[in-house]
Amino acid sequence: MEFLSTFTGKLLITLFWSMVPVIELRGAIPIGTAMGLDLWLSIVISIIGNMIPVPFIIVFIRKIFEWMRSKSQKLDKVVAAMEAKAKKNRAVVDRYKFWGLVILVAIPLPGTGAWTGALVAAMMEMRLKDAVPAIFFGVLVAGIIVATVTGGIFAFL
Repeated sequence: MEFLSTFTGKLLITLFWSMVPVIELRGAIPIGTAMGLDLWLSIVISIIGNMIPVPFIIVFIRKIFEWMRSKSQKLDKVVAAMEAKAKKNRAVVDRYKFWGLVILVAIPLPGTGAWTGALVAAMMEMRLKDAVPAIFFGVLVAGIIVATVTGGIFAFL
């Protein structure tokens, strides 16, 4: 466990947390900063980590959902809930296209973010070349918002 307290360990922890659904970079930036990483480094690592799952979600989630549905009713309910969440958020993307996806991802609140944006893009059958840049831009904006709040909080500590 000593490795986790090293500089590399802190980078990997921050990277890992930024890849986790719901937490994403909105949690990873404060975690990295709280562990002693420079704010800018926490931002960069969190953005990279937050983007890693995106293309995989867009390409594979429909097949994964299909497999999950075939395995049990409980998994089918989980899939139905995730599809309902995507459908709820789809209206913004349908209306504003690229900018709608950016906005959906950029708002650093629960139920938004790169995972949700990628799920919506997959359900809309968006191409990677259209979805990934919008999600990336949204992640950048979310990173700026979270970093501003995080930097402000840690300035008082």
